[in-house]
Amino acid sequence: MNPVQAIIDNTRRAGPSMTIDELACLLSDEAKEYLQPMAEAASQLTRQRFGHTMRLFIPLYLSNLCANDCSYCGFSMSNAIKRTTLSMTALEQECLALKAQGFDSVLLVAGEHERKVGMPYFRQAMAVVRRFFSHIALEVQPLASKDYAELRTLGLAAVYVYQETYQPDAYAEHHLRGRKTDMQWRLQAPARVAAAGVDKIGLGILLGLADWRTDALACARHLRQLQQHYWRSRYSLAFPRLRPCAGGIQSQHLVDDRTLLQLICAFRLFEPNLELVLSTRESAGLRDHLIPLGITHISAGSKTQPGGYAEDSIALEQFATSDPRSASQMASRLLQSGFEPVWKDWQAEFS
Repeated sequence: MNPVQAIIDNTRRAGPSMTIDELACLLSDEAKEYLQPMAEAASQLTRQRFGHTMRLFIPLYLSNLCANDCSYCGFSMSNAIKRTTLSMTALEQECLALKAQGFDSVLLVAGEHERKVGMPYFRQAMAVVRRFFSHIALEVQPLASKDYAELRTLGLAAVYVYQETYQPDAYAEHHLRGRKTDMQWRLQAPARVAAAGVDKIGLGILLGLADWRTDALACARHLRQLQQHYWRSRYSLAFPRLRPCAGGIQSQHLVDDRTLLQLICAFRLFEPNLELVLSTRESAGLRDHLIPLGITHISAGSKTQPGGYAEDSIALEQFATSDPRSASQMASRLLQSGFEPVWKDWQAEFS
């Protein structure tokens, strides 16, 4: 029997016990010939662990100020764009707009500017946002463990720290100035988050920066290491692909749709309880196809600029989205596909 098929069959019979080497086999070129059985097994495992539910979340951009220069990001300090940071009044208006759409889970996002958008700002923002949402996640610059611990007392439930790439040469090539050039500080951030007792930690690689297999396997090793040492936290994984943005690069490592499907299915077989996230970077048609095959969390109606919900404008955006459907349209599509849209991630009182 082919080793790829043997691994797939083993996940059906014996449950999750996959090694990194077996994951590498599922990510090989040869495994592309087995996408159909991989997808079927991934779908089966996802329904066993998560049922016919799909959690909806939305990014709320706090600021596009940034003190880093990254080759792939519209917020990079070298880009001549208008900069803004939401006041607490404007933040409240954004929260009201999102609540009107039905969301009870929000991801706070900001460019990395420690001096102007750091802990004093986050303290104020958490006080506003926690009045509206039962689950608050954060995707900002890496912080110290004591800062994560403080934010946890203010209502923080999850932190997303995407490494972008685990390959040092590629990391240095794309991170040119600013604190983000410190690869180790970023790499160690998830452990600091876990040490602070935060409920969920989100990992991710930016597909298109470097060789995707190398990054995927490095991310899997990182995940396993965190799970072994910080088993009380939940984990999620995202596979964002490069999207057009101000000053953005042209990828030399393009990841096509079949490869994205392969990644999602392989990681579902590798870790059946792992939450897999799919954003509006991907097109509506592709997202509809991928949702049943392993995805557990999906964004809808996303805006990637500060103030994008209270005022409908594409000015100041970090990158262009690809799925323009509103939250209500996405929820309707999920219902038509046999899924129950869930507008929150977790109720903190249950922990």
